Order: sequence, then structure tokens, then C-alpha cells
Amino acid sequence: MVSAKLQAQAPERSLDQRMEALQRANDIRVRRARLKRELKDGRASIEEVLLAPPEYVETAKVLDMLMAVPKFGRVKATRLLNQCRISQSKTVGGLSDRQRRELVALFRR
Repeated sequence: MVSAKLQAQAPERSLDQRMEALQRANDIRVRRARLKRELKDGRASIEEVLLAPPEYVETAKVLDMLMAVPKFGRVKATRLLNQCRISQSKTVGGLSDRQRRELVALFRR
């Protein structure tokens, strides 16, 4: 008899699959770090990132992206998310149209 714990496990991956996944994850981290630097320097706009997020940003937390904006720390970013009724754990790709528009409207004020 097979235990329930063993049935829930993901299938084993080959070394090539693991290495490919690690390479993809590393590429995403590098691209996000570059975007955060661009946001911090003012070369990228948070409004554009929120309205049309690149694929590598869709799984990033909205809070992390907001904290990359100049003059935005954890407290200010959290307050903004609470005002828009958005969870701190929400990802950029998981934002609804209403949440996206409301967040961008607050930035444009």
C-alpha cells in the first residue's frame, strides 16, 4: 500500500531539467534586479510595469516592486496596498484590472 504522502510528491526531475529550471530562475532574478535598479534610478516607470508587466515580473510580489520606487519603503508601500485593498502577498500578474487601475491612479496623483 502506497502512503498518501508519496502520492502527492512531484515526479523526479532529471539533472538537465533541474539545471534548466535553475537557469530560468536565475535569469528571472537578474532581470528583476535590473528592473528594480531602473525603477530606483527613474529610468523605468512603475505605472508602465503595473499596466503591462513583462513576463518575468508577473510572479513578483507587488510589494517588492513598490519598494523599488524612490521614496517608497515598506510602510508607505503597505499603506498604498491597503488603500487599494490588495494583499501584501499579491503578485503583479495576480492583480485584477480594478486593482491595477486603482494602484496606477494613486501613483499618478
